[in-house]
Amino acid sequence: MVTNRFYFYFCCMLRYLHTAIFAGFLAISINAYAQTQSTTENRRVMLRLCVYEGDTIPWIQLRTVYIYKPLKLKNKKQRKAYDKLVRNVKKTLPIAKEINHIIIETYEYMETLPDEKARKKHIKAVEESLKEQYTPRMKKLTFSQGKLLIKLVDRECNQSSYELVKAFMGPFKASFYQTFASLFGASLKKEYDPENDDAMVERVVVLVENGQL
Repeated sequence: MVTNRFYFYFCCMLRYLHTAIFAGFLAISINAYAQTQSTTENRRVMLRLCVYEGDTIPWIQLRTVYIYKPLKLKNKKQRKAYDKLVRNVKKTLPIAKEINHIIIETYEYMETLPDEKARKKHIKAVEESLKEQYTPRMKKLTFSQGKLLIKLVDRECNQSSYELVKAFMGPFKASFYQTFASLFGASLKKEYDPENDDAMVERVVVLVENGQL
């Protein structure tokens, strides 16, 4: 008898909770619509709907929230190193994403060109444009940011910087830039390893991408 009564109350609570959630979503939707209407009469708020147990309710996809174990930073030195990594990722990740976009755009355009001569001409123009656009930005990067950028390019493009230069500009220029980078203790062949050496970098990158840092 007690079990049946508990089950009855439990069902009532579920029904009340379902009604409250629906009312909350409805209130948010009405409020958003009212605010939009007050801004301009031509704008409308479009919401997806779904049917749940016979009821039509708004369907809103929430952003994924990534949960990691709390960091165990033993001292101020480790905290300082972590803060520096966050700053470096925020500065270099946008550049790596821009490079990936440029590579995709360049590759797709080159596919439309009629012959090798036209492709080489276009690559030359792209190279000059990149030097003009990115040289001032690259000069502002620190040594550690430059090394991080090389790895993030590999993360975003699924290819090392060396392979990208080799594919678009030829093996000679790839070897030249690799030799130049090695003079400063860097390597264009450096690959991104999110499971081991770059596990902390990957954690920061994911949180930065998701707006959690």
